[in-house]
Amino acid sequence: MTLAEPKVPTRSPLRHRVRGRILMLLCILYAVSYLDRTAISTAAPSIRADLHLSDTQFGLALAAYSLPYALLQVFGGWIGDRFGPRKVLSILAVAWGLSTLWTGLATGLLALGAARLMLGLSEGAAFPTATRAMSTWLPSDRRGYGQGVVHSAARLGAAIAPLIMAGLIATLGWRVGFVALGVLSVIWSIAWARRFRDRPQDDKRVSATELGELGTQHADEAPGTTSTVERRKVPWRRLVRRIAPVTLVDFCYGWMLWVYLTWLPSFFQDEYGLALAGFALFTSLVLSAGVLSDTLGGMLSDRLLARTRSLRTARRTNLVIGLAGSMLALIPSLLVHNLVLVTISLTLSFFFLELTNSVLWAIPMDIAPDHAGVASGLMNTGFGVAGIVSPIVFGFLIDQTGNWQLPFALSVALLAAGTLLSLRVDPRPLDPDPTPPSATPS
Repeated sequence: MTLAEPKVPTRSPLRHRVRGRILMLLCILYAVSYLDRTAISTAAPSIRADLHLSDTQFGLALAAYSLPYALLQVFGGWIGDRFGPRKVLSILAVAWGLSTLWTGLATGLLALGAARLMLGLSEGAAFPTATRAMSTWLPSDRRGYGQGVVHSAARLGAAIAPLIMAGLIATLGWRVGFVALGVLSVIWSIAWARRFRDRPQDDKRVSATELGELGTQHADEAPGTTSTVERRKVPWRRLVRRIAPVTLVDFCYGWMLWVYLTWLPSFFQDEYGLALAGFALFTSLVLSAGVLSDTLGGMLSDRLLARTRSLRTARRTNLVIGLAGSMLALIPSLLVHNLVLVTISLTLSFFFLELTNSVLWAIPMDIAPDHAGVASGLMNTGFGVAGIVSPIVFGFLIDQTGNWQLPFALSVALLAAGTLLSLRVDPRPLDPDPTPPSATPS
């Protein structure tokens, strides 16, 4: 059977719709989660000095986050599909808030590694579960845009984290900073549990018009019923085969992103002798480029989809342009040692890199919208594995050679590989599962 391209409706509105408020809540979640996970990079010089850690040891502590994060992507996505985003995200946000607080109490490598391990464990299921929520609440013509907006919020969180942490470190110390960030996650959890419902038809604020815009499945189901789609078995073999190239691309993307999120402040300090305020400011300047490009990438991909009616064209084009552009923009940073020029190079590279992010997260919803949690978990496993490998290899190469250009050159090679792999990505929907849905339990 030939894989069919989906029909592309007129762009559905977000203003004056409950889904717009849901998207805003998810934006706050993504921003807070990136505040929690990236604040440690700004605090890295203070933590290494207080806990007497080498670059390799600190890299191991950073990688401790990504081990459970990578391993739990698929299982976490399945949990989100099985128990619903409302309950799962509420619990996870409290868990990673406590983990962030624990980071501020660490007294050595083991305690720091354990805190990061717990943070990765609790955040591992968050984005796949949030993707499940978006798959239910956003019309198909808004998936790229929705993923772009929430990931722009994530990049905003990553961009302001250095400034926030630098201010807290300078006034109250790095430990207080992690305690404050942990409290934010708990507050979000309470708001999410109160305002979100797993199914739009269970939210009294949702009108019949909005249900109709979300699709016939939601419009036809009565509140309190169980969707037959939700009872279908996951087509594991077909899903893994289709998602595998996306996972490899996500690994290449993730390698570079982890470099930015974990090592950039140390790079500015070591290579250019910047103090706390200086490297925090330059790190924020670089990461702020992602705030625009994440949303722009999603919008361009959705617009290209509406114009060409081809998912392959719309999604592949963004991936190729983003990864190839990031690779080319990064090359000057290997050839010059000038703070301004290198900052421009890194900023442009990050801008292009983030054009791909919303598309990577939209593709699982394109391929398997009824199993979006599992599909996005399979995809984001690549990012999780990159998070294990990248900090360790980066720290090891720097310790052994004292040369930052070598790990950056390796990053250029991986971006080139990701560009080529993008041509193998097929985002079209899977054929309908021939397995009939299981019977409704009595």
